[in-house]
Amino acid sequence: MAKDPSKDTLMGQPLNAEEARFFAEKVEESSSLLRRAQSEIASEVWGQDKVIENTLICMVAGGHLLSVGAPGLAKTRLVSRVATVMGLDYKRVQFTPDLMPSDILGSEVLQEDADGKRSFHFNKGPIFTQFLMADEINRAGPRTQSALLEAMQEKKVTVAGQTYTLQRPFHVMATQNPLEQEGTYPLPEAQLDRFLMRLDVDYPDEAAEKRVMMETTGTTEDIRALYNRVAQGEDLTISVDKDDVTKVQAVLKLNDLILMQKLAKRMPLSEDVVNATMQIVRNARPSNEKAHKDIRENVSWGPGPRAVQAFALAAKSRALMDGRLAPNVEDVLALVDPILEHRMALSFSGRANGATFAEIKKKLTLGL
Repeated sequence: MAKDPSKDTLMGQPLNAEEARFFAEKVEESSSLLRRAQSEIASEVWGQDKVIENTLICMVAGGHLLSVGAPGLAKTRLVSRVATVMGLDYKRVQFTPDLMPSDILGSEVLQEDADGKRSFHFNKGPIFTQFLMADEINRAGPRTQSALLEAMQEKKVTVAGQTYTLQRPFHVMATQNPLEQEGTYPLPEAQLDRFLMRLDVDYPDEAAEKRVMMETTGTTEDIRALYNRVAQGEDLTISVDKDDVTKVQAVLKLNDLILMQKLAKRMPLSEDVVNATMQIVRNARPSNEKAHKDIRENVSWGPGPRAVQAFALAAKSRALMDGRLAPNVEDVLALVDPILEHRMALSFSGRANGATFAEIKKKLTLGL
């Protein structure tokens, strides 16, 4: 019987015994590192365990993250701690209506040397980092949004005809406030699609919120020592406040994240995983005649091909975090919310009928 070549493509190139042992060893090492990183981040970001886990999954998948939540839910704190633990450079940009593309990408300035010769010099913007937080991205105009999102897609920046390659790995975590929409510019569907995942950051449970209160409103510094330092002439206004210094430690070293991303990509995809992904994504499109009646009637637009890529990469990354050698259908089902919610929209009639994404999701996963 002739061998089906498509199955080799799905399962990946076969490994010999030595390669398989090395692969399994590195998967175990990576899983251990990622769980340590998750624990380290959780030591200062309380009550957001699932958000932390999905953030790490998104990074191992090599994607960008859109975080949606009310103010004060530790989104900025999360990004800074993730960057520290993952050993990445980190910068933050507060998006405002008057923010210009050059404020993110950088700009050329005219300089004059000692001999009086003038020349243009490119001052790099904050996008030249490894982990960029775009805070309240929908507050900036479309022109500024597109400048950032182009860099997310192409991993490079072009200014005055000169192209600059961004450092690898490069990740963007953008935030949106769902409560306040005055003076905002919602991201178009094509730009939303460039985010691998969207995470809804909810309020912490009571125990976590109590810990937030206790951990952030006190101090462990010796008050007597502070008074003595002032008596000796020290100016506390320029001293480092120990209460504001993070205590998390770097878990990953240079190149670790890139190696994990390559390791996850090397994982095979079984036919079950591929078929489940294709069923979910294709049935989420109202134009598909095979889609459920509720989806055809209540959904305005559905996910494009980037969704199947997102499922494959995120499922592999989730398996890597668990120390498994390949993803399964449960990984796909666990990722439906963060991968599809920003890639689908209810129609006017759907909203009028009271349809919800939770109900739509049940129709997509029937039989899985």
